[in-house]
Amino acid sequence: MTDLPIGVMYRCDNQPENLTAYARLVERLGYDELWVVEDCFFAGGVSAAAVAAAVTERLSVGIGILPAGFRNPALAAMEVAGLARMFPGRIRAGFGHGVAEWVRQVGAEHPSPLAVLGETVGAVRALLAGETVTVAGRHARLTEVALEFPPDPPPPVYTGVRAERSLRLSGRLADGTILAECASPEYVRWARHLIDQGRADAGRTDEHRLTVYAHFDFDETLTGVRREIATRLADGRPLSPADDDLAAEVAELLARAGGVDALAEALPEHYLDRFAVAGDADRCAASIDRLRAAGADAVVLVPPRDAQQAVAQLTLAADALLHRLRG
Repeated sequence: MTDLPIGVMYRCDNQPENLTAYARLVERLGYDELWVVEDCFFAGGVSAAAVAAAVTERLSVGIGILPAGFRNPALAAMEVAGLARMFPGRIRAGFGHGVAEWVRQVGAEHPSPLAVLGETVGAVRALLAGETVTVAGRHARLTEVALEFPPDPPPPVYTGVRAERSLRLSGRLADGTILAECASPEYVRWARHLIDQGRADAGRTDEHRLTVYAHFDFDETLTGVRREIATRLADGRPLSPADDDLAAEVAELLARAGGVDALAEALPEHYLDRFAVAGDADRCAASIDRLRAAGADAVVLVPPRDAQQAVAQLTLAADALLHRLRG
C-alpha cells in the first residue's frame, strides 16, 4: 500500500487531436497526473499541457521535458507562468538537454549543454518567483527582466536528466528530477544519491521530487514491454552505471540475437521487473513499490504505443492496480 502519486504519459507519437479525450479519461479513471512530452518533431509541450489542463478539473499536468536550448528563459517563464496562473497548483514544468541529434538539427547546439540547462533553470525559477533577473551567461542573457504576472505560488521546475553531472546540477538548482524510461531501482537509488550531493553542495533543505517514468504493460503476455526494452538495448543506448552488473549479460544477448524481435524473446524475465512496470496487478504493484523504496516520489506509467491498447490497459489497471496501491 502506498500514497505514491501515479501518473500517466500521453506519448508524443499519439495524434495531438486525441489528447482531449485521453486527458478526460485519465482523470475519470482516478490517476493523479498526466504528463505530456515534447520530442522533435511532434506537438509542442506547452500547448499540449494547456489543452490537458483546460479539459480537466483536478489532474496535475506535467511537461516533461522542454529542451532548454530551444527557448529563451524569459519566454519559457512567461509560458509556464501563464499556465500556472490559469491552472493554480496543477502545472509542473520540466527542462532538459534534449536529444543531441535533434538539438543540432534545429541549430540549437551549444558547447556546454550543462551550462544551457543550468542557466535556463536558474533564470526560469527566479522569474517565476517574481524576481528581477539579470543574467550574463554562456546561453542565457537577460537584463533586468521581471514577469508582469508571476504566479503565486510559483510552480515547481524540474529537470529531466540522466548523467552524473546533470543529476548533481538538478539537486543544486531544480525543484525535482525526472528519470526517463528503463530506470531500474538501482539507478533510481544512484540518481537520488547524486541529487542529494548537489543539494548538499547548495545548502538546500527543501523537498526535491524524483519522478520516474516506467514502461507499462498490464498484460501477462508482456509482449509490448519486451519489445520496448529490446529496442532500447538494440539501439545501443547504454545502461546506467548503476546497472553495470548486467553489462556482460547484455553484450552476450545482443551478440546472440538476430534483431529486436529475437532479443525481445530472449530477454530474461528479471529484466522486465527491473526496467518496467509490467504483468498482473500484483507484479506491477511490486515493481512500483521497489521504485518507491529506491527513492521515487512519483511514478508515471508509459503505456503501449498502440493507442487503443493503451486505453484498454489503463482502464483495467485503474480498477485492479490503483485499488491495490491505495488499499
